[in-house]
Amino acid sequence: MSPASWPYRNPLGTGNVISTVRTLMRTDGLNVSVTAIARASRLHLRALQTELARALDEADRTDPSDGTVDGIVRHLTQVVRIVRRHPTTAAVARTSRTALPRAHAATDGPLVQTVTGRVSDLLHPLAPRGGVWSDAALFSRPWKILWIARPAALCPEAVGDQEWEDTLDGAFAELLRDLLAPWATAD
Repeated sequence: MSPASWPYRNPLGTGNVISTVRTLMRTDGLNVSVTAIARASRLHLRALQTELARALDEADRTDPSDGTVDGIVRHLTQVVRIVRRHPTTAAVARTSRTALPRAHAATDGPLVQTVTGRVSDLLHPLAPRGGVWSDAALFSRPWKILWIARPAALCPEAVGDQEWEDTLDGAFAELLRDLLAPWATAD
């Protein structure tokens, strides 16, 4: 069976994206099918997940964690800085007054799950026998880290003001060190 004859159609494929955009353009966003709206929402979410993954990967390259509390703090501070400076963060802030406040308050969803999963992986070396799942206190830290990271990361208006950015990064790093203090002696 050739790929062209498969019954499956990738909702994130280029052809599907173009078709959705054309539908929205033709109708000026009016009378668009629920399926097209759902597809566009999935594409938007997928784009955000991809951009977030790129930010995390860039931090892995530029300031990788060494598995210690200090290494994790440096690494996550770099991630926060990258997200804050990313053009998508500024674009979302400019185009939607409610998007960033909703992101600050979100407690569940695919993006929250993605970030907490990546942070859990990063914290794994702090509990070498079983990772975050073996330690109830450590298991609660990824979500808490996300909660304190969002105000520092989702503040694109600070970009370009070095003092403001340094203050955000310093406050985040200090709070993160406090959250991870019980595991600092195990380094």
